[in-house]
Amino acid sequence: MSFDSLAALLGILLASSWTPGPNNMMLAASGVNYGLRATAPHIFGVFIGFGFMIFSISLGLGEVFMRYPVLHEVLRWGGAAMLIWVAWKIATAKRPGEAGAATKPFTFVQAAAFQWINPKAWIMVISISAQFLDPAAPVLTAGIMAGMAMIGGATSATGWAWFGMVLARWLHTPARLRAFNWSMAGIILAGVVVVVFGDLGVVG
Repeated sequence: MSFDSLAALLGILLASSWTPGPNNMMLAASGVNYGLRATAPHIFGVFIGFGFMIFSISLGLGEVFMRYPVLHEVLRWGGAAMLIWVAWKIATAKRPGEAGAATKPFTFVQAAAFQWINPKAWIMVISISAQFLDPAAPVLTAGIMAGMAMIGGATSATGWAWFGMVLARWLHTPARLRAFNWSMAGIILAGVVVVVFGDLGVVG
């Protein structure tokens, strides 16, 4: 995987993991209600669970890509289209509502299992796997994607739990939320441009 691809992958993962979504809203609520220490199992469950998910799905797709190379190209372009859709949804997102009240913090197992029913997680896993997986080295690239996903997830999960109250107040201003969302969407789109057009010899 080239340096440009690694940078694009990290940018996409950081942008997508930091934007508001089910995981982040739940972590913010848990951080506010129970504190960072009690929320730690939830934090670990999110980024380790997502890393395992992206590694598992990527390996499965890698074997399929080896047998049907044309499918890799179809999914790669489909993944790019999905990432553009995600960027658009982020850029046009309205102010997130208050997170639902929880009776106790999530456990590690609950948080890890939640990734498999989280629509945002599925969209990102399929899109990123189709975009970045190298059929010639599926285990290596799946491991790289999983590792970077856990890095991005660890920073965002901890950040949303720790700064939940502060971030909620900051994002309460419509102009600031709009600027934040457009910035995150721009990073995702830049990553798509680097990967897709870079492979075609247009970028770099």
